[in-house]
Amino acid sequence: MEHKYISAGGRGLCSKGWHTNHYTQLNVCDYMADIPNNTEATDIVEVQFKNTRKGYYHNSNGLELQKGDIVAVEGNPGHDIGTVTLTGTLAALQAKKANLKSEDEIKRVYRLAKEGDMEIYKMAKAREHTTMIESRQIAKDLGLEMKIGDVEYQGDGNKAIFYYIADGRVDFRQLIKVLAEVFHVRIEMKQIGARQEAGRIGGFGPCGRELCCSTWIKHFTSVGTGAARFQNLSLNPQKLAGQCAKLRCCINYEVDQYMEAGRKIPHRDIVLNTQEGEWFFFKADILAGTVSYSSDKHFAANITTITAERAQEIIDENRKGVNPIALSTERKQERELPVDLATQEDLERFDVQLASKKKKKKKNKQRNGDTKNNAKGNSGNSTADNTIGE
Repeated sequence: MEHKYISAGGRGLCSKGWHTNHYTQLNVCDYMADIPNNTEATDIVEVQFKNTRKGYYHNSNGLELQKGDIVAVEGNPGHDIGTVTLTGTLAALQAKKANLKSEDEIKRVYRLAKEGDMEIYKMAKAREHTTMIESRQIAKDLGLEMKIGDVEYQGDGNKAIFYYIADGRVDFRQLIKVLAEVFHVRIEMKQIGARQEAGRIGGFGPCGRELCCSTWIKHFTSVGTGAARFQNLSLNPQKLAGQCAKLRCCINYEVDQYMEAGRKIPHRDIVLNTQEGEWFFFKADILAGTVSYSSDKHFAANITTITAERAQEIIDENRKGVNPIALSTERKQERELPVDLATQEDLERFDVQLASKKKKKKKNKQRNGDTKNNAKGNSGNSTADNTIGE
């Protein structure tokens, strides 16, 4: 099997850490791949299946496995087909992070996938879409308030996992019986949330990158509107919601930074007193560390922007009973108004320019004509002179 690696260019990342395979979701850089005897430290390998489903297995047969190998692993029952995504020490650390209850949950790797295994695997995968459509109709006929979002067949085709979304508890015992009779496989129902469904389906966010839930997020945390308020984001549900119709996970990424920077910003209820008058909080740019104040409490008037440090200096002076001369220490520069180019000159200048161009063309034509006539006259004279000479 051909293996393709992306070279890291010798900048600290190991050249074997990245592998280009058809599984891009939750891909991990094995930064310990170049360490000698890394794979001999543990026999645990990480195997990825459809979309975001991963499992950890013991390489008890001592196979020489590398990232990107397609293997047959122990299933329940039978076997499953997946792709090796991690080996060695990092795979053991990831297995520990997965909070497996016991060592019995870590099953075995049987062998590298054979041609016969892959044929059965492709046949099973070809049934997934039609199975999902039919199962949705069956659930609707049974009157169950649930949505079957995805279906995944096991590599040997003997088992199917139905991923569903439901707001409450669902009694799907009758559904399992009907599905087993229709598809003749072992049925496993697994409930997922809206965020997990978006991760399994995949897509692109408004930032232009792949969804975080389908590329690297494994554990989802709750996202509240308070995080949007800290960052002065518009509380428009259409702008804040992701493809899962929930608040986007990325809203939580910069909250801590905004909260830390926001401690330096004066409270919006504090009024600044200067010899020019009172100044009221208008808006703040938290990351830039600037605050804008208005001379009127109810609407924007004479907006002046100062740094948070300058605002704190004025607050300290006001507490001492001192009112500074002005809000800003810098002199106000007169704002240069934009210049309308159309008013600079008369628009008839274009007609004048056009007329002058036409005159130049006429003069050039006349000059060219005169030169030609002179050339003809000179040639005639030279002929006559030659005749007389003879």
